[in-house]
Amino acid sequence: MRALYLTHPQVRMDPNVPVPLWPLSEEGRARAEQFVARRTVPEDALVFSSREAKALELAELVAAAAGTPVLADHLMGENDRSATGFLPPSLFEQTADAFFAHPEQSIEGWERAIDAQSRIVETIGLALGAVREGTPVVFCGHGAVGTLLKCHLGGRAIARSEDQSRHGHRGGGNGFVFEIASRTLIGDWMAMEEIKEGWWE
Repeated sequence: MRALYLTHPQVRMDPNVPVPLWPLSEEGRARAEQFVARRTVPEDALVFSSREAKALELAELVAAAAGTPVLADHLMGENDRSATGFLPPSLFEQTADAFFAHPEQSIEGWERAIDAQSRIVETIGLALGAVREGTPVVFCGHGAVGTLLKCHLGGRAIARSEDQSRHGHRGGGNGFVFEIASRTLIGDWMAMEEIKEGWWE
């Protein structure tokens, strides 16, 4: 049985609102609704989520399709960027580049990449430890910690080249699949529009 790690699609950015409270944009919401409408979520799948608003909004749609509740955990949240708060897109990209390039350093006060990776790997492991064998799982989360998880599962070094923006949709809303039992990465990031029914088998 396999698990799907899915990132939230486009969000409505507002410099006056804390980033964890940003909701999905109209485009992001539409993409998420189209994803579940294509029967890409199996019945009775367990749905885990970050507690950030954009991830929870996605998770609620996924869980409704599965007929199960959302199991939310703040430890599945994005890397902690509260030291800088909102950054304009160009400056954010520069800071994110440095975050991945220097994983053992705190960039502008951000959570270190190695610490964020340890946190997401441990939290995903604990969640899967509570899942009954044969149950498909969907994790709804974020691009940076998702990339750090993907690097771990794939035995790859932390690098920006592994980020979802380099492989999938640049607006987010991407996923990758991995084997639950062996924690083995299957493939790479792909846009949610490319994820097919039966990914869990």
